[in-house]
Amino acid sequence: MRTPHMILLLAAALLWAAGHARAATPEAKLAYQQARDAAGASYKNARARCDAITGNPKDICVAEAKAQRVQAEESARARYEDTLKAFTRARVRIAAANYQRDQARCAGMTGNDKDVCKAQAKVTLVAAEADARADQKTIEARNDARADKLSAAYRVEMEKCDAFAGAAKDQCVSAARTAFNR
Repeated sequence: MRTPHMILLLAAALLWAAGHARAATPEAKLAYQQARDAAGASYKNARARCDAITGNPKDICVAEAKAQRVQAEESARARYEDTLKAFTRARVRIAAANYQRDQARCAGMTGNDKDVCKAQAKVTLVAAEADARADQKTIEARNDARADKLSAAYRVEMEKCDAFAGAAKDQCVSAARTAFNR
């Protein structure tokens, strides 16, 4: 159950670690629309299969289909928006959909088993949401630290250039600005 969350975390970390920001291209928007359409079609097919079932197994089947649709749509949306906030939001929404699925599974139980099942579902939801937010803060902190380190290194290089004069200083400053993309 935690595997999709870890995949999203890994994707978010890789994108942010690279300092990568890109504008939404028409190709990215098309891929997003196609992924949403595919998720919708998959949901309709799964829902049609669920119609042959009755009672609580049908509720579980429908909740599972919804959870799969939410996961596909949110993953596509996060990749399309390509921001840390989007990846975090996707993880939280996927966790909520999985919670609804788990609640449907618990509805078929009785007594203490049902209470334990509901409590476990809630714990899983809270843990997934907390992990998503904590991972977001961790990635943001690492990005801030990386930016601080680069800024400090740039200041050191500029300080080194103060030892020169004239064209040599201009060349040193130009090289430092090029090296640090400033």
